[in-house]
Order: sequence, then structure tokens, then C-alpha cells
Amino acid sequence: MKILLAEDTADLNKVLCAVLTHEGYDVTPCFDGEQAIERINNDGFDCLVLDIMMPKKDGIEVLREARSKNIVTPVIMLTAKSEIDDRVAGLDAGADDYLTKPFAMKELLARVRALTRRKTEYSSGDLRYNDVALDGKTFELSSENSVRLSVKEFELMQLLILNPNRRVPCDYILQSIWSREPDAQADTVLLYISYLRRKLKAVASATVIDGDNAQGYLLR
Repeated sequence: MKILLAEDTADLNKVLCAVLTHEGYDVTPCFDGEQAIERINNDGFDCLVLDIMMPKKDGIEVLREARSKNIVTPVIMLTAKSEIDDRVAGLDAGADDYLTKPFAMKELLARVRALTRRKTEYSSGDLRYNDVALDGKTFELSSENSVRLSVKEFELMQLLILNPNRRVPCDYILQSIWSREPDAQADTVLLYISYLRRKLKAVASATVIDGDNAQGYLLR
């Protein structure tokens, strides 16, 4: 599971990263809001943990910008304040949960687990198409190099591989992958297609994803 952690207090960021990594999560640390939104725009994650009080852009600004781009990744907000207004602002902006500092690490882990429950129907073996392999255990996409995918990236790549030589309609992708997330739209599919296109380039694969939301998507 891939988690973005945006927390500007260096010591707390380090501790949270260590705890989450120990629990098996792949953690990307950020220390300000601008860095966080840049990473969110360029990679897929299974959960975003955003501190509300951050330099450059606060957590609510980051959340609003992400939601405005149809990024529907689950979000936990961290706040040092206990006022109800902070909680309401975060939830209104699209947060799924919040924690007030100080909090117990066990509570954070429980909240993250609740938001990132991995589906159980994935095959434990590899799927292959052309020069790429998709590992159902590690969620790694491999060719000359390898990169770990988020759950949604994995699901989308899996769907494309399991439908060789035919275009997969955008509506079908939404129904198959984002059926439980009513806020997901066609732009969400386009966003994750862009993530996968970058990942295919990153692993030096000759395979490309052809198409768009109107005509559907095809691996070739």
C-alpha cells in the first residue's frame, strides 16, 4: 500500500514514516503543501495523510486542489487543534477521517487500515502482456526496471491486461474500479491512465496505453 505523508515537523514525520514502513506500507514523506500536491499530481497513492498546518499550502488547500482534479484517494487529516471548525473544514473539503494531535500510533494505524483495505480477489501470480509483468503479491510493474503500483493503478493495469486486443470503455473502468466511490468521474480514469503511462516509461517498457475517455483504452 502506498501512502503519502505530509507533515512539516521533521521529527514527527520521521517517526510516522518509520512506524508505517514497519507495518509494510510504502511511504512517501513530504514537508510542505506544495511538495505534497506535486507528488499527488504525479503518482498514485492508496491513502493521503495530511497535516492541516503546513507551510506554502496548508492541508485543506492541498485536499481541495486534489479533489478539484477528481483525485478520490482516501484522506486522513492531522491537526494540532481540537476546535470543531477545523474538523468541519477538513470534512467539507473532502477528508475521509481526521486525527487530533497528540494521537496514539495504534489509532493512526487503525484509521489507515480502515481506509486502505486491500481487495482479496487478486491473483497471487504474475500477469504478462508484451514486455511487462504485473505481480499480484507485490503490486510491482516490471520490464527492464520495476516500480510499485498503488492499488488503483494495479487494478487498472490488471483490467487492461485481462482485456487484450480490445478497447476498455471508460464507463466500464469506472464501474469496475471505482464503483464504491460515487465522486469518481471520467477525469479520474484519465488521471490514473496518465499515472500508468508514466510508470510504463519508468520501467523502460515498449508497451503503451492507447486511447482516451471517448474511445476507451487499449494496451499495445
